Amino acid sequence: MSTIDVTEDTFESTVSADGIVFVDAWAAWCGPCRQFAPTYEKASEAHPDVTFAKLDTEANQQLAAALEITSIPTLMAFRDGILVFRQAGALPPAAFDDLIGQVKALNMDEVRAQIAQQQGE
Repeated sequence: MSTIDVTEDTFESTVSADGIVFVDAWAAWCGPCRQFAPTYEKASEAHPDVTFAKLDTEANQQLAAALEITSIPTLMAFRDGILVFRQAGALPPAAFDDLIGQVKALNMDEVRAQIAQQQGE
């Protein structure tokens, strides 16, 4: 599966779906974003069971502001609608593959329990 574009209209429904969704927040003028793009695209082809979305921060400035994206590229990972990873900066291919493996290996029952515990504090 190749990457999909998300907008202010489609972001919420995309990241709240079951399964794993990576979001690459980028802009055309951003050098590191352009360098990371082939790594992201290649990963999308290698992991057809994962959704790889791209968020153009210039075309979706209100959404980028709502997500508090202050530097790009910013990579986010959602699993079953829960944000499980967020980091600014481009990742080298090996690190990105490792991250994908870590997100796939998460025990979501434990993640939900941790969230419930944090909200109860």
